[in-house]
Amino acid sequence: MGKPTDIRVESAALYFLPVQTRVPLKFGHETLTEVTCARVALTVRDGQGRTAQGWGETPLSVQWVWPGALPYAQRHEALRAFCVELARAWADFTEVGHPIEVGHAFQADVLAGLLDARNRDLPSGERMPWLAALVCCSAYDIALHDAFGRLHDVPIYATYHKQFMNRDLAAFLEPADDAEVSFVGRYPGDDLVTDPPKRLLAWHLVGGADPVDGSELTGVEPDDGYPVLLEDWVRRDGLKCLKIKLRGHDAAWDYDRLVRVGRIAIEHDALWLSSDFNCTVTDPSYVTEILDRLMVEHPRLFGMLLYVEQPFPYELQEHRIDVHSVSARKPLFMDESAHDWHLVRLGRRLGWTGVALKTCKTQTGALLAASWARAHGMTLMVQDLTNPMLAQIPHVLLAAYVGTIAGVETNGMQFYPEASAAEAAVHPGLYTRRGGCVDWATLQGPGFGYRLEEIQRALPEPAITCGR
Repeated sequence: MGKPTDIRVESAALYFLPVQTRVPLKFGHETLTEVTCARVALTVRDGQGRTAQGWGETPLSVQWVWPGALPYAQRHEALRAFCVELARAWADFTEVGHPIEVGHAFQADVLAGLLDARNRDLPSGERMPWLAALVCCSAYDIALHDAFGRLHDVPIYATYHKQFMNRDLAAFLEPADDAEVSFVGRYPGDDLVTDPPKRLLAWHLVGGADPVDGSELTGVEPDDGYPVLLEDWVRRDGLKCLKIKLRGHDAAWDYDRLVRVGRIAIEHDALWLSSDFNCTVTDPSYVTEILDRLMVEHPRLFGMLLYVEQPFPYELQEHRIDVHSVSARKPLFMDESAHDWHLVRLGRRLGWTGVALKTCKTQTGALLAASWARAHGMTLMVQDLTNPMLAQIPHVLLAAYVGTIAGVETNGMQFYPEASAAEAAVHPGLYTRRGGCVDWATLQGPGFGYRLEEIQRALPEPAITCGR
């Protein structure tokens, strides 16, 4: 027996919005200079025949979701085509319920089959990863949550309780074998912050290709009124938190990078550092030797290092590396490996102590992973996919409501600030960092509180529209 608030999808529309970076962003062995954002509108209907439209968006960040040998253009086109297929699949999906119930069912019953079909069309030996499928699906899933809130005229974070959901967390999650945990009678909302702060610490990304000081300038940097050097960003935005991209295969460079950025942080009164080894490390000793050297030679910088992010390969099931030696030194956060709670459970067994959530892996999946991690004493963070435009809003809200170790990573303003000019006119605090923080106080109303009617953005013709 369902609830009168239950919904089903009636129609879907997909838009592609191209964005150019002002400076390159390095991901592992590749560099991003442009990205396509998938923006989705979903219309839903309840049992009384009432309808509402919700919106979701995510960058299709090819280099991050699908590192591989295929040319960029081929991977990019495959992601776009997969988004089109998803529009048809969502419009045909007949599941009824709360967005978490519908979104979970879609991933379990439909998404994997679509991915297998897509991979049969690729060259032998090449496969679109599950992470790429999740990112394409996330725009639809976010739109589903937004539509539910809009239909019932409530903020979406007020709906993750028994009043609106038919099933508790026990229907979706299983505890670890060694934990005295029960999900019976618990709902995602039980693990959320009841009165989240409107201002969050903002983490600035120090990319592998970013000039840290004047010695690294090449002469081709943009002259567009935005900072280029790290110290200018720190000074302008009052930054307190710096995330440092490392190579993961050049220990001398990585150590030097940590020290150089750390010195700038101290000079400008920043508080925290984190390190991202780009998933290229295969031996934990690579990380522990850097950490141990930092502790001895620069103890203040070691103390400022709040956590270490995903040094090891994406494919956790294939690379079951025991990482207890790293997490004994610093909190160790899963990011690319944390596709869902099943992998979080495996990661915990291997020694990971924290989870970096992303809305680009679906709002549904992020909330379920957050509840599993919370129940098992793991720390949370919310990491960026360089989210511009509408994608920034669910991203920041997730960080506010799940309660992170410290704020939220947010770097769209570094790499394509003008892309979000229309949204920034309505929500300036979300697209600029002041006093080291972002501010989401302007978000109001049902769903994600986009205030979409006030945002003056002209959309292109849809790539596809479909419905019953």
